[in-house]
Amino acid sequence: MLKDLFTLAFKNLKHRGVRSWLTLLGIFIGVTAVVALISLGNGLQLAVSSQFGVSQTEIISVQAGGVSGAGPPGVGVVNPLTSKEFEAIEKLSSVKNAVKRYIASGKLEYNDKVVFGYATSIPDGEDMDFIYEQLEKEPVAGRFLKDGERGKVFLGYNFYVDKVGLGKEIILGKSVLINDKKFEVVGILDKKGSFIFDNEVYMNEEDVLELFDYNDKIDVIAVQPTSKDELDRTKLDVEKTLRKVRNVDIGEEDFQVSTPEASLGQIKSILTGVQIFIVFVASISIFIGAIGIVNTMTTSVLERKKEIGIMKSIGARNSHIFLQFFIESGLLGLLGGFVGIVFGTLIGIAGIYGINNFIGGELKPSIDFALIFFALLGSFLVGGVAGIVPAMRAAKQNPVEALRG
Repeated sequence: MLKDLFTLAFKNLKHRGVRSWLTLLGIFIGVTAVVALISLGNGLQLAVSSQFGVSQTEIISVQAGGVSGAGPPGVGVVNPLTSKEFEAIEKLSSVKNAVKRYIASGKLEYNDKVVFGYATSIPDGEDMDFIYEQLEKEPVAGRFLKDGERGKVFLGYNFYVDKVGLGKEIILGKSVLINDKKFEVVGILDKKGSFIFDNEVYMNEEDVLELFDYNDKIDVIAVQPTSKDELDRTKLDVEKTLRKVRNVDIGEEDFQVSTPEASLGQIKSILTGVQIFIVFVASISIFIGAIGIVNTMTTSVLERKKEIGIMKSIGARNSHIFLQFFIESGLLGLLGGFVGIVFGTLIGIAGIYGINNFIGGELKPSIDFALIFFALLGSFLVGGVAGIVPAMRAAKQNPVEALRG
C-alpha cells in the first residue's frame, strides 16, 4: 500500500505546474547554503590545520603584545622582547631549549621584478638543527644553509614554482636581491602546503640582524619544554618569569605565550561559530520554503477535491488520504533538498580547489555522506511537516461534498 502511495505521489509531482516547483526554491537555496558552507568550513579547518606543523604542537611561542600595526609576530609592538627576557626563559628548569627568532618584512628582487614578503632567521650551532627539525621538510632542490654560512639563502617552495609573481622560477646558484643586498640561492624547501612556510626566505641569523638593523630586539622566542607532558607547566613558568622581568601584574601582560595547538583550537572554535551562524541564517530560507510548501499543498487540496472524493468513494480511508498528501509534500522537500545537495557539494568542491590555489595547499575534496544523508532526511521531514495541516484537511474532506466540488 505504501509503495502505491509513493508511486501515485511521484505521478502527481510530474504534473505539477511551474507554481509548485517554484516553492522548492526556498528549500533548494537553504540546503545549498548549508551543505556548501559546512563543506567549506570543514575545508577551512583542514587548511588552517595544515599551517601548523605536527611537531610544533610541542613548542611554546613567546612574543611581545601591544601590536601597533600589521605584520609578522613581534613587529610594531610597544615593548618588544629583548635578550633580557630570552636569558631569563633559558634558565628555567622546565625549559629544554629556547631559540631566538627574527621574522623581518622586506623586498626580494629577481628577474627585474620585486615582491614583498618575510625573511626568517636560521641560527648557528645546535639551534640550527632544532629549527630544521621543526620545518619537517627536506630541500626539494639544493640544500639547507650550513653553520655560519653568510650571504646565502634557501627559499620556500613557491619561489621554485613561481607562485610569488617573479615571472620565472628561481634557479639554484642564481642570486637574488633582498633589500638591495645580493644573496646566493643554495636550496628550495619542499612543499609544506602552507602559505607561511612556502613563501618565506630563510637566511642566516647574522645576516638578518645586519640587514634589518635589529639591535637587541627579538621578534619571537621558541621554547621547547623538557617533555611534552610538561607543556602546560612550562607555559606557566614562562608567563610567571616574564611578568617578573617586565614588571607587570596578572591581567596586565604586554606579552603572549601560546602553543600552536591552543591557537589552532581557538581558530577552529571561531570557524565553527561562523558556520553555526551562517547555517542558522540559511535555515531561514528553508523555513520560507516550508511555508511555500504549505501554501502549495493547501491549494492542491482545493484543486483536487474531486480526486479526494473519488478515492474515498472507492474505499480509501482518511489515513490513506493523509499519507498521500503527506508523502507528496515530503517528496517536494526531498526533491528541493536533493538539488540543493548537488549544487552545495559542487560549490564545496570548487571552494576547496580555491583554498588550495590561495594557500598552495593539497587538500583533497571529500564528500560527506553523513551530511548528505541528514540533509536529505531533513529535507523530507521539513516537506512532510509542512504538509501535515493540508494533509489533515484533505483527509477530513466529506466524500459527497468533495465529488460535488
